[in-house]
Amino acid sequence: MKKKLEDAKGLWPKILPEVLWAYRTTLKTNMREMPYSLIYVIEVVIPVEVEEPSLRYSYESGTSNDESRSHELDEIDERRDMAYIRMVVQKQQAKRYFNKKEKVRPLKVGDYVLKAKTQASKDPREGKLGTNWNGPYKIIAKANKGSFQLKTMEGKQIPNNWNINHLSHVLNG
Repeated sequence: MKKKLEDAKGLWPKILPEVLWAYRTTLKTNMREMPYSLIYVIEVVIPVEVEEPSLRYSYESGTSNDESRSHELDEIDERRDMAYIRMVVQKQQAKRYFNKKEKVRPLKVGDYVLKAKTQASKDPREGKLGTNWNGPYKIIAKANKGSFQLKTMEGKQIPNNWNINHLSHVLNG
């Protein structure tokens, strides 16, 4: 769809309805439903099927259409709920996949850490081979979730709290 709009350049206002129709009538993998069918309760029939009747269209246009339509209306809430459940499950799977790469670094009061140098605090004369860390520092208190108060080895407290993302645990050994 994006490719079709990019190819159209200045003609995209004329092509936009076709692209939106294609989007609404395409089966979505996370829901296994079409957005059109979840809103209007019926499967979409493309204009070509009306002019040149297909087996599906001729079956749906018979006398059983009213019965099948009322049956579909009865089941729409269940279809919407199932689509929602499939969507939530897919989001949970994606969350688990990305969170398993997360590194757990438990730090506690009394641990020694290195503090990352910020771009402003780096000495420009060191160049790219300069150190990226300052320290070591000692954690003296836990401030908020994931942030700590630090002090130098001389006992001077650092004025700001530091987030765990900017700290690296010093291994004793």
